[in-house]
Order: sequence, then C-alpha cells, then structure tokens
Amino acid sequence: MTNPAPAYTPRTILITGASGEFGAAFARRFAAIGSKLILTARDLAKLKPLLDTLSVPVHVLTLDVRDRKAVEEALATLPAEFAEIDLLVNNAGLALGADPAFKANLDDWEVMIDTNDKALAIVTGLVLPGMVARGRGHIINLSSVAGSYPYPGGHVYCASKAFVTQFSLSLRADLIGTGVRVTSLEPGMVQTGFSLVRFKGDAERAAKVYADTVPLTAEDVAESVYWAATLPPHFNVNRLEIMPTTQGPGGLAVHRTPQV
Repeated sequence: MTNPAPAYTPRTILITGASGEFGAAFARRFAAIGSKLILTARDLAKLKPLLDTLSVPVHVLTLDVRDRKAVEEALATLPAEFAEIDLLVNNAGLALGADPAFKANLDDWEVMIDTNDKALAIVTGLVLPGMVARGRGHIINLSSVAGSYPYPGGHVYCASKAFVTQFSLSLRADLIGTGVRVTSLEPGMVQTGFSLVRFKGDAERAAKVYADTVPLTAEDVAESVYWAATLPPHFNVNRLEIMPTTQGPGGLAVHRTPQV
C-alpha cells in the first residue's frame, strides 16, 4: 500500500535548529514529499550527515538564530528558488539546568530566553510579511507541555515555552483572513539529546529521565508536524499537545509540616 498524497504540500520550508534530532527528522519527513528545504544550524559539520541523506534542493544557513543581524542578512539574500517560504518550523530551542530557581545559573536563563523566545520571534517577524503578501503560509512553533504544566526546576524553561504557545495563539488572532496558519506543537517526553544538553553532558543523569519508560521519538514529533502542515489550507491546528502513553499530567505538590 502506498501512502496517500497529502492534501497540501509546502513547497519551501525553513527549519531552524536543523542539526538536532527534531530538525533532522522534520527535514527527512518533508523531503519525502519533495519539499525544498532551508536548514539553519550553528555548526555545518553537525548538519552534514543529514545533508548526505537528502535528495531535494537544500539551502543551508550556517548561523546562530540569536544573532538578529545574521538572520536578517541570511533571509534577505535567499536564492530566488528559496525566497518564498511556505512553512516555517521554529524548532531551535533548549533547556539548561534543572536546579531550583534560587540556585539557577542566570547565564542559562538568558540563553534559554534568547533562543526559545527572542530568536523565534525575530525569525517569525522576518518571514511573516512575505507569507501575508502571498496569501499563504504556515508557522509551526515548537513549544512544550512544559508551557502548560510547570514542574520543579522548570522555571525559565517552562516560562519560555508558555511564551511560545501564547505568541502562537496571538499570531492566529492577527492573521485571521490572511491565509496564513499558525500551530503551537507541544510535545511531552521525547528521547533525544535534549536532556544531555540540559544536564551539560552528564549522560548518566540524562539517561535517568527516560529509564523504564517508553518516550516519544523525534520521528513521532515529525509525523505530528507533517500532519498539521499537510492538512487542507482551510484547516488550522491551533495547538497540538502530544505525550507518550507512559506520561500524563501530574498532581499539584503539597508540602506538609507535622503539627507539634
């Protein structure tokens, strides 16, 4: 049995953070239907293994999405065949640390806000006018269940993802009637290098996050992105929250002090 043709095929896709597991999975999923890809990464060497597997036209932007000037210049000078972006997947993001807020590293906070929020907003702001002018387009922002369900040690990471979700919904409010779609994709536990980055290379600590459970994979998340992006143009997925069946929202914490 062959897979049915999608109802809609984005022609040109910009994926930020393409050298990570999510970005690579997204690129492979859309390459399978012939979409042209614009891929951003800070390190071209990390992106090369992915590039060797792709058979569609690809334009690489080697830059840090936190560098506004670099992003502006890169998007302003896209080759003509890549200039009309149909789908923006704001994937670049990270968590750093899981200590309580009163022990947290302020540099980590700043990096998370700059990457997860400021960079996402800047890339969106640069791509959006062209989509509106053409009367078509889709922005898929990678948020997280952390934006809805706070947890100890989450503080700035949770807040940064709440921003992504609310920013996405606010964009929807502004874009009614323009033909441009916006989706906030909110995954739960996914086994990637996310925890290894969060715990700054502590492999043992990172492995404990996924021990004795069955998390989602990057390919699962890619399938969700693909589904939302290939629906008929009149169909907008505002928010899409996904979790493995081994995960669910927890109860509120209560601290109890025994009465003397």
